[in-house]
Amino acid sequence: MLFIYKVMHFLLKEKIMNPNVFREYDVRGIVDKDLNEEFIVNLGRSIGTYALQHQVQTMTVGHDCRLSSEAYQRYLISGLNAAGIDTIDIGLCATPMLYFSIRHLNAGGGVMITGSHNPPEFNGFKICVGYDSIHGTQIQELRKIMEAGAYLSGSGKQKIQDITGDYQNYILDHVKIKRKLKVVLDAGNGVGGKFAVPILEKMGCDLTCLYCDPDGRFPNHFPDPTVEDHLKDIIKAVAEKGADLGVAFDGDADRIGVISDTGEIIWGDKLLLLFARNILKDHPHAAIIGEVKCSQVLYDGIKKSSGRPIMWKAGHSLIKAKMKEEKAVLGGEMSGHLFFADRYFGYDDAIYAATRLLEILSQTNQKISELLSDVPKTYATPEIRVDCDDDKKAQVVERIKAHYRNIPDVIDIDGVRIPFQDGWALVRCSNTQPVIVLRFEASTAENLKKIRHEVESLLKL
Repeated sequence: MLFIYKVMHFLLKEKIMNPNVFREYDVRGIVDKDLNEEFIVNLGRSIGTYALQHQVQTMTVGHDCRLSSEAYQRYLISGLNAAGIDTIDIGLCATPMLYFSIRHLNAGGGVMITGSHNPPEFNGFKICVGYDSIHGTQIQELRKIMEAGAYLSGSGKQKIQDITGDYQNYILDHVKIKRKLKVVLDAGNGVGGKFAVPILEKMGCDLTCLYCDPDGRFPNHFPDPTVEDHLKDIIKAVAEKGADLGVAFDGDADRIGVISDTGEIIWGDKLLLLFARNILKDHPHAAIIGEVKCSQVLYDGIKKSSGRPIMWKAGHSLIKAKMKEEKAVLGGEMSGHLFFADRYFGYDDAIYAATRLLEILSQTNQKISELLSDVPKTYATPEIRVDCDDDKKAQVVERIKAHYRNIPDVIDIDGVRIPFQDGWALVRCSNTQPVIVLRFEASTAENLKKIRHEVESLLKL
């Protein structure tokens, strides 16, 4: 028997488990390759063991609409129960609903099965112990438990509970829209539409829905609002309907994309600045967290509005942890993660962010384009993702960092952000995909081109 266990453990460690799935702030891999029933059951046992070691007894579990997610939830719950964790199955949900469920149901933590914004062949697990998403060395602890087979054993209980109505009612009770607004919503066939539509309708919005029915095949376009090509339909619909704005979600509705009344894409940093200006009216001198990809215009604008801007590492877990440390009222990323500690719980929720934006608009007669009209004009790229193997991308970033090591004011908290006379460049490793992330900004299109050419020529992938 002992021999069989050792053989099975060797196979798990050497043949089945890809250590690269244990990433900076979640566990993520390719369906039916990195992720299979045996791996997920053992992941559940690992999470359960880790949770029990941190005095957690009950965890909520939810899943997105990817074709593999419902089965993966069953496998994970089986593993959690085997470790001795009691589970509350909240079913199909958005990631922020999972975060909400931990608080609402007084659970000790939770796990969301979601591929988030990654390509359809991926799926993954966002893990909370307490209210906080585990990340970094904590994620690696799960790997060590699994590699050692050092699982606790128990017989946790299962139950099912729908928190949809409670989540929707919470938002309706805490966000008020003062006038009717015309809104186009593109959920990209992720889970967000199913839960956002009833909220927006009850708020009195004149709503046009695009791809709001969950469909894990994503038949119309992939739900990633950072990719301009995925926003073509919503831009067209905003123009045709004469809408006040368009709102797009990613697959699990923790990231938001916004289209202005003029058809402009409002990237995450500009959106963060709009929220910052509003919140700082009631919280002067408060800390607001942005990440390394954000425009310098954001940090200058927060200062101008009497806020305390802090640049930090990208990643939802890392931003949330920094907000807690700095007692920040707001945080955000270029990717559309927005974290409200003002009047909310401090986690990223695209549905809630959409309602807060509508609330701001309803309190003024100005269009969203007018609210941002005084923001200094710069020329910037969106996030540029360059394919690079996971085992090579850190070396590439280090080489770029070494090249610019003598430049004053280089920021290296997450990759390397290089200042130029008329702009900046960023080179960093993605924590979720085998890619290097680039972004560039300058005051003129010509200088943007020069900066980009200089840095990209050094990549040598």
